[in-house]
Amino acid sequence: MTVLCTVVFLLLTLNLIGGNETSSAPSPPPHAPQAAPTAPVAPVAPVAPSGHATGKYLPRAKPVRLLIPKISVDAPFTDLSIGPKGELEAPPANNTNLVGWHAKGASPGEKGTAIIAGHVDTATAPAVFAELSELKKGDVFHVRRADGRQASFVVYDAETFDKDRFPDGRVYGDTDDAQVRLITCAGDYDRSARDYTANLVVFARLT
Repeated sequence: MTVLCTVVFLLLTLNLIGGNETSSAPSPPPHAPQAAPTAPVAPVAPVAPSGHATGKYLPRAKPVRLLIPKISVDAPFTDLSIGPKGELEAPPANNTNLVGWHAKGASPGEKGTAIIAGHVDTATAPAVFAELSELKKGDVFHVRRADGRQASFVVYDAETFDKDRFPDGRVYGDTDDAQVRLITCAGDYDRSARDYTANLVVFARLT
């Protein structure tokens, strides 16, 4: 029996797997270290002192690695696409140290809202976003990109939303600067629905 964590994704549904009660595949330990790209890292465009981007954004490029120093996240990316039922597919459940991004949306550092999703746990171990709730306003994380650049983001908000009151416009709406949403499961686990009751969303912008 697979546990699913769902989030409304505009007119679609974003499914984040919160755990797998019958998985027998061995899982790597949370935050398992993996080799980082060897390409030189180029700086991103500066931002205004207020924290808002100046209008110089990065071109589109696939994200390669997510680095969140505060909670020891060092995770590779996988592309997430829309499935046959109109749902954004979740990262593979057998890899606890993996994040996914909505590959048809904005890339991290590009103008717009980039969506990054990760598991909070599995049946056997915490997963990559197990400590995402520790992020607070002012915390910084980084995305290494396939073009050799590293885009850094500063958190400006973090909130937990009940499923029946999820503000999809606020979370997924387009922005006039480069922003990221980090999303995972939250709240209680409802065994009858096989789902978590809420979602945690971390809001951040390019810095």
